[in-house]
Amino acid sequence: MNIIITGTSRGIGLELVKIFSKNKKNRIIALSRNIEPLKNLKAGKNLHYLSFDLSHNEPAEKLNKLVEDYLNQKVDILINNAGLLVKKPFSQFLSEDFDQLFATNVKGPVQLIQNLLPYLNPGSHIVNIGSMGGFQGSVKFPGLSLYASSKGALAVLSECLAVELQPQNIFVNALAIGSVDTEMLHEAFPGYQAGVTSSNMASYIADFAMNGHKVYNGKILPVSISTP
Repeated sequence: MNIIITGTSRGIGLELVKIFSKNKKNRIIALSRNIEPLKNLKAGKNLHYLSFDLSHNEPAEKLNKLVEDYLNQKVDILINNAGLLVKKPFSQFLSEDFDQLFATNVKGPVQLIQNLLPYLNPGSHIVNIGSMGGFQGSVKFPGLSLYASSKGALAVLSECLAVELQPQNIFVNALAIGSVDTEMLHEAFPGYQAGVTSSNMASYIADFAMNGHKVYNGKILPVSISTP
């Protein structure tokens, strides 16, 4: 399979790269602002990485060339895993906070999907990694209003794209991730110990990316064993 993953410098994204690269039949493009952790992986020739900042309308020429040359212009799986979290009281949010959060968590995936549409194979699967904070009816927490709102927007976007891309036989789903032992969780909930590791969650996401679209399309699926 030809796979593109964003947000791959740490946590779930880095673990996803490790999982997919074990199968030498897979070809992976890992996108991240910080590619240093990817350089340390002994993944072999089936992994290419590219420094790419979703929040800054990064020019897509280098990515397109990589897709054309390395993936033969065909993408089977796109996992939009990159995310930004800013935690502060609602009254203290700045316009810059709003712009950064929505640029990374919503606009970035929108522009990346738009750019990759010509390369997405019929039967391909787009998996957007959301959050339980953006899942309707879930428990909400102080300080995360804009983060949760951006992830809620990503969830609705996934529903809309599933309908719009259905004629091209492209499947779109979102996973509303609960607490996972990542740096981002520790930023949001200092001292909280999650019961799920990054590698555990990455294993679930990898399997879902390969098989979930066989039974789901346009769904926002909660993936959580705890609150938060």
